Amino acid sequence: MVTDNRKTTTGMSQRRVVSRAPEEQRDFHHMKTAAAEFYRVNGVPPVIEAALNQLFLHKPEDVHGYLANYFTNLCAPPRISRLKGREVYDARGQLSVEAEVFCIVCNKEKSMSSAGVSRDFGPKETSMDWKANSQERADHVMTAAQWINGPLNNMLKDQNPCYQSHVDHILSNFFMARVLEGKLLRNKEKEESCSPSEPEVVLSSPLSAQSKDKKSVDKGKKSNTAEKPFRPAEPTEPVLPGSSAIGSVSLAVAKTAAKIQGIPLYKYIAALKNRKAPTQFHIPVSLVTLLSCGKTSPGKLNLLEEVILIPRAGKRVKQIITMTLELQKDMMRIMNASTKAGATQAMLCDSGALAVMCERPEQPLDLIAEACTNSGLALGTEIHLALNCAAPKLMDCSKGKYEVATGVLKSPDELVDMYQTLISKYPAVVALIDPFRREDIDQWEKLSNGIGDSCSLLSDITFKSNAPPLPGVRGHILKHIHETTVSDLICLTSEHQGSVLMGTTCSEPCSDDSLSDIAVGLGLDYVKLGGLSGAERMTKYNRLISIEEELAQQGILVSEEKHPPPLFTDKPQEQSAAAESTV
Repeated sequence: MVTDNRKTTTGMSQRRVVSRAPEEQRDFHHMKTAAAEFYRVNGVPPVIEAALNQLFLHKPEDVHGYLANYFTNLCAPPRISRLKGREVYDARGQLSVEAEVFCIVCNKEKSMSSAGVSRDFGPKETSMDWKANSQERADHVMTAAQWINGPLNNMLKDQNPCYQSHVDHILSNFFMARVLEGKLLRNKEKEESCSPSEPEVVLSSPLSAQSKDKKSVDKGKKSNTAEKPFRPAEPTEPVLPGSSAIGSVSLAVAKTAAKIQGIPLYKYIAALKNRKAPTQFHIPVSLVTLLSCGKTSPGKLNLLEEVILIPRAGKRVKQIITMTLELQKDMMRIMNASTKAGATQAMLCDSGALAVMCERPEQPLDLIAEACTNSGLALGTEIHLALNCAAPKLMDCSKGKYEVATGVLKSPDELVDMYQTLISKYPAVVALIDPFRREDIDQWEKLSNGIGDSCSLLSDITFKSNAPPLPGVRGHILKHIHETTVSDLICLTSEHQGSVLMGTTCSEPCSDDSLSDIAVGLGLDYVKLGGLSGAERMTKYNRLISIEEELAQQGILVSEEKHPPPLFTDKPQEQSAAAESTV
């Protein structure tokens, strides 16, 4: 009985094996058919055949490396897989935001690039309440990181990073939606804060209204012979918390696209601006900050926030840096040996330049002139000077005057006379940056007419890019901050000829040197990176040197032999009528 059972079991097992074999053959045949169809649909056989033919034709030593490179070139274009926003610290040890772009490359996710743009809250950041300022900065950075990790991450997922204008369009639309939300919220808060009884208080009897009209007429008659009333500053749009996320992501995407295409960032930006890759490049002339005598410097003088060196055109970046360092050393020797009041102390400020104790604007200019004489540099020939007056920060609105030095107030007309005297005494000064507020239109025009073609007037349009042009202005100062995208910079520099890209002081990551690539790619004539101290500035200067050497090796570097005084030789945009229409 046992034997019979064993025979029965063995027979059943054999039948199962026999029945399983055809089933496995069918599965294998089905898999082969599906694979063949998959390869056919995706065009794999001819590609492999072509790869093998090329491999045999070239017969490389590294066979598999050759095949790897061959198939890498056939890979699908990289797509953005995700964004990552993180809080980092800038050169001052303050919080900043950095955006990182990840892409799917050859079926693997890779970190492609990261970037962070500067923060600049304008005059508001000069508040003495450092706790409030720190909290405001922290709120901006936290919101920016949330935007990058949340909505911007979702909106840019699967986008091609090489489509810069499309990516920037998405970023700008997102930002404008947040701006509108903020305006609606503020309007709603204003409406809710208004009392229903308020309109009744405003109403008055016809008799009182008539008396008010009479008083206003009398006042108007008196003002005909009086001095022109002080024009208050135009309200500025508040910096939206989180706005630096937009500029940071745009720059990170641009760096990613340049990396994918295997070209430097400056060539990528140049191709975007010119619709094709240029065959020649030039290096913007470096405007180097020599001295600072602004409100944050020791001494009574407030007017000259920066005294800027303009080297003769045609000098290499290394030559400019060497010359400037020698000049600074000589200035230090003079200050250490001097007993003159107002020129005995110096310290490094945030701009990377020497902050000098001065009481009058002539003192820093005399110091530079003496150092040039000692160094054998011809001031007015070898080098020229620009003065960043930063006058909008000096206006005492309660008195309608500029506090050019502690306790020294000047009306806008008095300031015009002061500038004219200074320029006539120091002809090496060929540019004034922000000599007045934008509201002092008459003074801009008066100064422009007074200094003629010997000096250029420049205006910072970072926060006023759409404002009407000022009379007499030859050039514009731009900064890559907040919500400014790469596409915005291209548009601004195309619209505002004679633009100078100015780096901020310490509010971006120390290792980011993208500003130098941007300036070269935009084809600017001038770039201002600050003084020669601090990693956040010297990194950019070193990058500028590297680009210059690379272009020279490739034989596509063009030397710009121009910019005799003034800084910009083009005639100023005479649009006084348009400017006056806004008064």
